[in-house]
Amino acid sequence: MELQTLTFIVVGLTFALYIGIAIWARASTTSEYYVAGKGIHPIANGMATAADWMSAASFISMAGLIAFKGYDASVYLMGWTGGYVLLAMLLAPYLRKYGKFTVPEFIGDRYYSKAARIVAVICLIVASLTYVIGQMKGIGVAFSRFLEVPFEVGLFAGMSIVFVYAVLGGMKGITYTQIAQYCVLIFAYTVPAVFISLQLTGNPIPQLGLGSTMADGSGMYLLDKLDLVLTDLGFAAYTVQKGTTINMFLLTMSLMIGTAGLPHVIIRFFTVPKVKDARVSAGWALVFIAILYTTAPAIGAMARLNLMNTIQTGEIGSAEGNLAYDERPAWFTNWEKTGLLKYEDKNDDGRVQYYNDKNKAFSDKMAADAGWSGNEMVKVDRDIMVLANPEISNLPNWVIALVAAGGIAAALSTAAGLLLAIASSISHDLLKGVFRPDITEKQELTASRVAMAGAILVAGYFGLNPPGFAAQVVALAFGLAASSLFPALMMGVFVKRINRAGAIAGMLSGLGSTLVYIFWYKGWFFFPGTEMMANTPDNWILGISPEAFGAVGALINFVVAWSVSNVTEEPPEHIQHMVEDIRVPGNIGTPSGH
Repeated sequence: MELQTLTFIVVGLTFALYIGIAIWARASTTSEYYVAGKGIHPIANGMATAADWMSAASFISMAGLIAFKGYDASVYLMGWTGGYVLLAMLLAPYLRKYGKFTVPEFIGDRYYSKAARIVAVICLIVASLTYVIGQMKGIGVAFSRFLEVPFEVGLFAGMSIVFVYAVLGGMKGITYTQIAQYCVLIFAYTVPAVFISLQLTGNPIPQLGLGSTMADGSGMYLLDKLDLVLTDLGFAAYTVQKGTTINMFLLTMSLMIGTAGLPHVIIRFFTVPKVKDARVSAGWALVFIAILYTTAPAIGAMARLNLMNTIQTGEIGSAEGNLAYDERPAWFTNWEKTGLLKYEDKNDDGRVQYYNDKNKAFSDKMAADAGWSGNEMVKVDRDIMVLANPEISNLPNWVIALVAAGGIAAALSTAAGLLLAIASSISHDLLKGVFRPDITEKQELTASRVAMAGAILVAGYFGLNPPGFAAQVVALAFGLAASSLFPALMMGVFVKRINRAGAIAGMLSGLGSTLVYIFWYKGWFFFPGTEMMANTPDNWILGISPEAFGAVGALINFVVAWSVSNVTEEPPEHIQHMVEDIRVPGNIGTPSGH
């Protein structure tokens, strides 16, 4: 069957499944809408959490980053999995015991302040909107190639699907939909990896294939082969560290504590029946996540090797060693149509030269010896690698269609969770909690659905012009959550002395410093009378990238909150008792916000 027809069928069937589940699990109360009635089994919740977590950044973009950054991209694996350990041990059970619907509600009660609750809502919306932009980029990439529609059309189609099942079902519908989406995305991720690992190494287990010898009889290990191919073309070796140690450390920390501070992840632990189930859910989520995360390094390395071998077909420096553009394979042509893969014939020889022209010594030598005049693959979007890899490897059409469905499922599942977190913060925390406490449950539910629709429109608008690759945008979101919400939650559970003035000052300083750093180096604004700073390691403060600055912002948050709290009055006695009660067995009191 033709690929496009098969893709329409597979993706259409999965969409029908998601919408059918949403209708079946339609929420009728605010409890069902916000926390699925607190009746989800911990294993099912772990699977839904994994789907909520493994977004377009994990499915589509992470392996693409690994393919092009190699060793340095290991921080994404460490940060995004290590954060679940922090979440399971330090936050999930305590927040579940407190038993509220949202993260801002806990912060508002813990810091006995409506102002703190409003600041928490602002932090949540900023981080969640940044995160959802990455999902919209992933949706657009998947649709634009496999359904052969423009990026914008794919984005609007994805927004429509999310609107139907998220607005109808709320957390109850989203939870059961995400269980189905996890099954789709993990099957779609691992099946092609098995095929490709068999092709390259003869080993059907991708995790083992990454460390195996090539199946071509050369006796060379796959990673050694990849290092050789890349260095021959002037690129840095795949397995060596290229960034600074301090940036890798801070980026890992930012991703870890950002994971533990993301509201759409934390809210999942409010959906289980008991406090113990929250920790069990986190454990199961880590198991389900590990299946994909241990496969990603193999997919990234194999995708890069397949790409280079397709373009560089023979001896380096020989005209016959480069792919003839007129003879380019079908996958190359297909991705060119999307605009995410671009070729420019700089020396008019009709062949594709792909090498690292930023390596001056190498490029000068190639120009003198072979007449090369610059890298002719002027655009290879990293986000295409996972989706293009099955085509590059000539896998069956049903596998390629399955990958399309998996990529779309990953993006939609996380987008739904993020949008629910945004909508609930607006309807429950701002409207019900601050401005209109007298509204009925039905009115609150209606307000939440309207807020959800508005959030989808805003996210779609920003998704049309994302500020980077999906995983990069998501890393910025983690930095924002790390610098604003995580310290407030941690100190709220473990430090009785932190008061409302300290918490508010800490959140604002952490979020503000991180936003300024990101905007400054991403080129989104500059102050009058100053020049815009280039987003390069040479210009970064102490070599700290915008994606890694969240850890510094978190430190600023902690220091400011502690300092302000120690020069202002202590929290009321009943708040200090509440903090103690959260961490020990027994019931907790209900503090009053001011």
